[in-house]
Amino acid sequence: MIELDIVEKKERRGGKPSWLRVKLPTGEGYRKVRGLVDEYKLHTICESGNCPNMGECWGAGTATFMILGNVCTRSCSFCAVKTGRPAAIDWDEPRRVGEAVKLMGVKHCVLTSVDRDELHNGGSKVWAATVRAVREWSPGTTMETLIPDFKGNQKAINDIIEVAPEVVSHNMETVKRLYRLVRPQAIYQRSLDVIQALKAGGMRTKSGIMLGLGETHEEVFELMDDLAAHGCDVMTIGQYLQPTRMHLEVKEYVTPEVFEMYKEEGLKRGLSYVESGPLVRSSYHAERHI
Repeated sequence: MIELDIVEKKERRGGKPSWLRVKLPTGEGYRKVRGLVDEYKLHTICESGNCPNMGECWGAGTATFMILGNVCTRSCSFCAVKTGRPAAIDWDEPRRVGEAVKLMGVKHCVLTSVDRDELHNGGSKVWAATVRAVREWSPGTTMETLIPDFKGNQKAINDIIEVAPEVVSHNMETVKRLYRLVRPQAIYQRSLDVIQALKAGGMRTKSGIMLGLGETHEEVFELMDDLAAHGCDVMTIGQYLQPTRMHLEVKEYVTPEVFEMYKEEGLKRGLSYVESGPLVRSSYHAERHI
């Protein structure tokens, strides 16, 4: 009870609880990745999304590459990625990503992207070209693609299915009730339908959510049931952290014990693998999700 009181006092002062502390990025592995990302003019969600695990992952020689630029056409109220008018497609980007993956010696590569709603296929052709480039440059590397919803465009989804990455992920991000607040340009059912279409195409499917935005246990359980019913294999659950004062405030710092409870519930409800913890992000320990 005393420990809980301390945590509550920290929250009232705006401080984060002890289980959310992370080390600053340092070390030779981190510097190597930093140098290659700069040299090849690549974008990473690690930086654009202010990921708390950047030091750990980059120190181990891994990174999540963000393709199709670093400006998003959507304005999700939780996300630190810039919103605006993106630059023209860079068709040399797939090659640069593939070459960087080879030089880093990455065993498991995660690719994600901004939303490009101004493109008729949402950029799916660049996605497919990047997967092919990674395979060409580094044939032994396995891949996860964390894709947008492509506005439900089945042809765009098929472009991903055709190149068959080992895991295809599409994040729900939050529970149904909070969608309009958290993801104003997304639709809850459409995201579920994307996962279902991927599963129908033979993909190993994955999705992730954030906690601490005001959701209830029952709403999280409902989301788990919906994911399982639509063919989701892997689920990640992490703590939402406010990237700037312009973004949604944290309503609650969820304890590690509650994250463990959600992991057990997810497995009971038909998900084959659940990664759940305060610092878990979509690509955290992604190599385990194959």
